[in-house]
Amino acid sequence: MLRFTILPGRLLEPIVIVILAYVAVLVFAYLRQEKMTYFPYRCTRAVAVDRAQQFGLLLWPASSADYYGFVSTDFSGPSKGVVLCFHGNAGSAVDRFYYINEIQRLGYRVVLFEYPGYGARSGPLRESVFIADAKRAAQTAVEQFGGPLFVWGESLGCGIASAIAGGKEITVKGVVMVTPWDTLPDLAQNLYWYLPVKWLIRDAYDNIINLRDFKGPIAVVMAGEDEIIPNKRTEKLFESLSENKRLWTVQNAGHNDWLRAVDETWWKEVMDFVDGGTGDR
Repeated sequence: MLRFTILPGRLLEPIVIVILAYVAVLVFAYLRQEKMTYFPYRCTRAVAVDRAQQFGLLLWPASSADYYGFVSTDFSGPSKGVVLCFHGNAGSAVDRFYYINEIQRLGYRVVLFEYPGYGARSGPLRESVFIADAKRAAQTAVEQFGGPLFVWGESLGCGIASAIAGGKEITVKGVVMVTPWDTLPDLAQNLYWYLPVKWLIRDAYDNIINLRDFKGPIAVVMAGEDEIIPNKRTEKLFESLSENKRLWTVQNAGHNDWLRAVDETWWKEVMDFVDGGTGDR
């Protein structure tokens, strides 16, 4: 004969409270995920222009009422191509002026892409919006500056760079992925193992799928002491890529301070590889 045990009210009540609290956390995380994923610096166009000028940059395209990002004011001479850079989830594109400083001296025109909803740009904070806008920027950059086109992503920006490279709209010669993950849902599940966040996240930023059919050179840069993106997430991405790939591990560097651990030789090595190198782990 089956017997059912009914918990007394004094025990049942705290269990119900815990369950309700857990559900409330899930609902909050789902509804507020954009606020938990994106941390944009917002400003007026006048402030964006002023900040750009402080670093020798111009809003680009200069003739547009809106803008896609920033370019240097002093690029001259023949160009080896254009490098379109996509930054991480915080701040704004002008904060990444160091990409122009380091890559431009190697002979490439550099464009720092500004996401919609960042800086003085309007628009929702969504992966699909970022990618659609980035594709238009990529096409405009090649038309204005000429090719070949290279895409460079950092952290969240790797998801945009990989989507441009893996798309069919425009030809990309090489890709650089700095501190990338495999997919955002898998990363989030890794970090918040106690919540089913993998099933709640709307923006996937799936670098594995995006780069699945890309045949050009892919440089992957992993911070050896990355405290935000576990190395295993970057390594899983690297293992999924085609043979034309190379992995750089920046030793004794974290997610946000890898820049201090690389030198001029490193920048040239990375760009030389994506501009025609062959894979070698």
